[in-house]
Amino acid sequence: MSASDNSTSLNSTGSNSSGRIDGRSATHLRQINFERGWLNQAEGSVLVSFGNTRVLCVASFTPGVPRWLVGSGKGWVTSEYSMLPRATHTRSDRESVKGKLGGRTQEISRLIGRSLRSIVDMKALGENTIVLDCDVLQADGGTRTAAITGAYVALSDAISWAMKQGHITGKSPLSDSVAAVSVGIIDGTPMLDLCYEEDVTAETDMNIVCTGDGKFVEVQGTAEGKPFDRELLNQLLDLGSKGCLQLAELQKSALAR
Repeated sequence: MSASDNSTSLNSTGSNSSGRIDGRSATHLRQINFERGWLNQAEGSVLVSFGNTRVLCVASFTPGVPRWLVGSGKGWVTSEYSMLPRATHTRSDRESVKGKLGGRTQEISRLIGRSLRSIVDMKALGENTIVLDCDVLQADGGTRTAAITGAYVALSDAISWAMKQGHITGKSPLSDSVAAVSVGIIDGTPMLDLCYEEDVTAETDMNIVCTGDGKFVEVQGTAEGKPFDRELLNQLLDLGSKGCLQLAELQKSALAR
């Protein structure tokens, strides 16, 4: 099937009562789109769009595990994240040319890996490795949350492929789904799924990762301006968890096609 045949999207534009730059209400996601099967050679791939942010997530399945897991009967899931030179307004040098990975790249790679491992039964996966490559083609805020959300879809497709090929026997290693979304406080108002212009002006910026049944995997939050109180924190957590549940439904719909 072509990528267009495997495309699932949601237009989440609401009323512009909050005056957001793209016309959404404070509690609405951007337009979300999943295009599965984006690469012909990969065991799982999806181009995920959160508004104008676009991330290509590719899952590669390989029999065998790192040396420190050999003989354990357990598999391994890990991730690598990168941003193309012209994903942003100005060109940035490739990190391969610089000769080292930046701290942000390493931190996001580890976050994606942790998020995906939270919903994988490594025993059920067996001594197999799945690597998720998440490459940002275009950045407009929320690249790490889009990467996690898209990587789950690619991971699910790779596992389905491995089970059909007989590399994984028995039950599926997936215990749940996982998705992520950004939230923030702008002019005292909690807002969901920030685009770049909102992200750089937010008084508080937070990334929330949740499983499909609503459990938190990770919460990353910082007061960029003035500190926030417990009441605002609770509002952000509620807003983020609801956003993740909406994303989980979209993932489910995409995988059902």
